[in-house]
Amino acid sequence: MSDNENNRQPDTGTPPKAREKEVPASMRWMRRIKKMFSFFFTSCVLLLIAAAVFFVYLRAQTLPVTKMLQTSQMFDTHGELIDTFYSGQNRQVVTLNDISPYLIKATLAVEDQHFYDHFGVDVKAVARAAIVNVQAMAKVQGAGTITQQLARNLYLNHDRTWTRKIKETIYAVQLEMQLSKDEILADYLNQIYYGHSTYGIETASELFFGKHASELTLAESAMIAGVPKGPRYYSPYYDLQNAMDRQKVVLQTMVRSGFITQEAADAAAKEKLTIQPLTKKKPAAAPYFRDYVRTLATEQLGISEEQFDEGGIRIYTTLDKKAQDIAENVVAKQLNGKTELQAALVAIDPRSGEIKAMVGGRDYSENQFNRALSNTRQPGSSFKPIVYMVALENGYTPVTQVKSEPTVFTYDEGRQRYTPRNFNDQYANANIDMRQAISKSDNIYAVHTILDVGPQKVIDLARKLGIDSPMKPLPSLALGSFPVSPLEMASAFGTIANQGIHKETTAIVRIEDAGGKILYEAKPKEEQVLNPAVAYVMTNLMESVFEEGGTGNRVAGTIKRPIAGKTGTTDTDAWLVGFTPELATAVWVGYDKSRDISTVESHLASPIFAEFTEQTLEAIPPKLFPTPEGVTSVYIDPASGKLSNEDCPNAHLEAFLAGTEPTTYCTGKPAKPAAGEDGKNPAKGQNGSWWNDLKRWWND
Repeated sequence: MSDNENNRQPDTGTPPKAREKEVPASMRWMRRIKKMFSFFFTSCVLLLIAAAVFFVYLRAQTLPVTKMLQTSQMFDTHGELIDTFYSGQNRQVVTLNDISPYLIKATLAVEDQHFYDHFGVDVKAVARAAIVNVQAMAKVQGAGTITQQLARNLYLNHDRTWTRKIKETIYAVQLEMQLSKDEILADYLNQIYYGHSTYGIETASELFFGKHASELTLAESAMIAGVPKGPRYYSPYYDLQNAMDRQKVVLQTMVRSGFITQEAADAAAKEKLTIQPLTKKKPAAAPYFRDYVRTLATEQLGISEEQFDEGGIRIYTTLDKKAQDIAENVVAKQLNGKTELQAALVAIDPRSGEIKAMVGGRDYSENQFNRALSNTRQPGSSFKPIVYMVALENGYTPVTQVKSEPTVFTYDEGRQRYTPRNFNDQYANANIDMRQAISKSDNIYAVHTILDVGPQKVIDLARKLGIDSPMKPLPSLALGSFPVSPLEMASAFGTIANQGIHKETTAIVRIEDAGGKILYEAKPKEEQVLNPAVAYVMTNLMESVFEEGGTGNRVAGTIKRPIAGKTGTTDTDAWLVGFTPELATAVWVGYDKSRDISTVESHLASPIFAEFTEQTLEAIPPKLFPTPEGVTSVYIDPASGKLSNEDCPNAHLEAFLAGTEPTTYCTGKPAKPAAGEDGKNPAKGQNGSWWNDLKRWWND
């Protein structure tokens, strides 16, 4: 017998199942509990690991690309709103610090009382809503948090599906991971819809109460906070009683939430609210200028159309709304009853190059074509001062004489002929000087001058003055035969007014994004393109346009200040371009379809110019044009162009470039130099320098 056989236990004949039954019941329960505990512990660990992995995954994932559409705004030079721009959603984004604490508390009370305690999903609220809904056998209570609402508004639609709800919850958790509570609340208050195409609390506050969100009272805050639950039902514009009832509910909810006392709620409920009237959006101010600014921003400054309409940018412009209103009213007044006649006006501050007013037509709602920018119109005689300034730089003086008579001019080395005519074939048939040529707009003098100095020199100066439209070196250039825009003419004459310093024309001062970051800031160029003395002499000559016998004389009674300018008339166009030291303005009148204008219609540019200038500068005292160095003023005899004395009674004061003034009297006697005379600052006496002294005293 082997050792194994000796050690084998005797077989009792008891089956295995029977042996298990011999284990005490308590032991079997203990084993089962251990197994269950081990299973649940392992499951919990696995769930925690899975949850941790899931949360790490969510944190690593970027949220869907989205943006909060904002309303862009355009302001005038004084910070007054010109217009707003938005594509579907009218919204102004503000920080939490710019929102009334009452509004914040009211919103938390009615939307998410435990906002600062949960992680995006309020588990207690979900459980409570589930019980209520099961009891009612219908969905009567929701449990969406502010974070979930923001996630839905930013990334999802409002479909009532489990898929959307799950995504909403996931996005809400991601938002909580990536943003602070204050950031989420601020985004929510800027995103939420308040009805009437109004999004965000700042725009809603301005809509309902005409004030910033930071200025809302408790009563106003409770009213607005109640609207998002049902804008069509709780908006005071649709049903004031419903809105007031909802306001009281919000106030009591704030009391229960511990945000305010019952006394404060009762006082707010009794407060009489002044709700702004709901009006349709007013027609935009300065619509032609607004379109011009849009074009500049999107085509030259790198601002996209999308950013312009939806990016919440702020565009600060040079426009003066007061001047703009005056311009629009004056144009409307002068064109009243003339249904098809059009007009354009551009006004620039010559000292800065800033556009102060722009009218591109009689009615923007009927036709959006901006005639102020159109270079399809001939400026006519209003172009002549550019010719004469070139002449002054090349030996001409104000008393240079040319015979005004029908003349056939030859050019191109005799191969070409040009025969200009004066208006209505009116000629002096005698010698006239430059002042007479300007005041009476003599075409013979102008063509003689341009052929004498060279058309290319005229084009070169025009370019320096800000005229970029195509021009050719032909004799007809002197008569304004090549089209230019009113904006270009205003810029050119503004340079003359600014003593020959050309300031780059500016419409936009700066552009800021929604956060206040500067996207663009104007740095206009400036250049001395013309001798200040030449600019002054030409200004002095153009003042005669508004004196007796001048082409602008009919509005002399309207103008109460020193002013210089030049009229221009073609068969289809009427112009007046002129300036004071503070304002340069170009006015054009005509038809869109190359239709001839009548004599009466051709006279409308002058009263538009005169009334606009006087009304715009009404509060500014009249000011003489400052006299620069290099100018000498003397009395001359207009008939001979020589110095005047007692033998020449019809004398008038004339300004010259120093050293070019006449040196003999009208009787042929030589002038006697006064003591200390140096040509630039003549001594007092018959040479008329006392007039310069008077001007300097006036300017000082």
